[in-house]
Amino acid sequence: MAPDPSDTAPISPSKEHVECKELDVDVEFGGIEARNKLERKLLLKLDLHMSMLVLIYILNFIDRNNARYALVMNRRCIIHNGLSAARTRGLTADLHLEGPQFATLLSIFYVGYIMMQVPSNMFLNYIKKPSLYLPVCMVIWGVISALTGITTNFVGALLTRFFLGFMEAAFFPGAVFLISKWYKRTEIGLRLAILYCGNMISNAFGAVIASGILANMDGIRAQAAWRWLFYIEGSLTVTVAIMTVFVLPDFPTTTKWLTDDERRLALKRMEEDAGVGDQLETENDGFGYGFYLAIADWKVWWIAILSIAQTL
Repeated sequence: MAPDPSDTAPISPSKEHVECKELDVDVEFGGIEARNKLERKLLLKLDLHMSMLVLIYILNFIDRNNARYALVMNRRCIIHNGLSAARTRGLTADLHLEGPQFATLLSIFYVGYIMMQVPSNMFLNYIKKPSLYLPVCMVIWGVISALTGITTNFVGALLTRFFLGFMEAAFFPGAVFLISKWYKRTEIGLRLAILYCGNMISNAFGAVIASGILANMDGIRAQAAWRWLFYIEGSLTVTVAIMTVFVLPDFPTTTKWLTDDERRLALKRMEEDAGVGDQLETENDGFGYGFYLAIADWKVWWIAILSIAQTL
């Protein structure tokens, strides 16, 4: 006897059953209200810790692009970066620069910067310790910035500029990557906008710092003012880097100052926003798999084109 089709047909879930299933998602956090309260607390804690990225970005640009405008020798001088500020106070003469050598010092920074950006993020994804990796890179670029002040010729300055770009390249892509590991797509835009404010702030205050050093420290301890510019900036960067180790978070699975509920909620948020597969693929599927996903995504190339157009 053939079975009645009505006996084997799937039973459609009732409206009440679906609503209960949706509510069950937040049961582990004590319900919707409890989850929302915990989520607000988590986001506040994250925002406070992530605010350190803005300060790092300011120093990143001050070391690389100390001031766009500075008042030196009672005249207004348009300058490109810390080296340009120093140029008006004897750098060209002290390093015996000729012809296009000064322009080469400005350009060589970006050679190291471009070379290191992608490998840096691949390595960061591998070690999963941004609270250690970013400050270590920061200490190194701070030391290199300070060492620029002891150079005596073109070759020495060229090497410090190249490796400065090499190490500074770790910060901005690393910061964006770190933010993407904690915030939903609807939350990332605001955080990146706040982070980018560091660029504007560095342009505003970098000129003040540079003009103060260049105008008042020439000849102190028999050192030219342009050398003090790099000594002070590099030392400030190293000091902030040491503080950063204790402030920046790692990834949700490795950050120690989260409670168990906050950790589970942080992971749950990413699962809901990007899917479990997307979150785990980049972390567990090999050293270069995240790189493959990036170059295979047309949106990445489109953003790259827009960034180039903005710079031009």
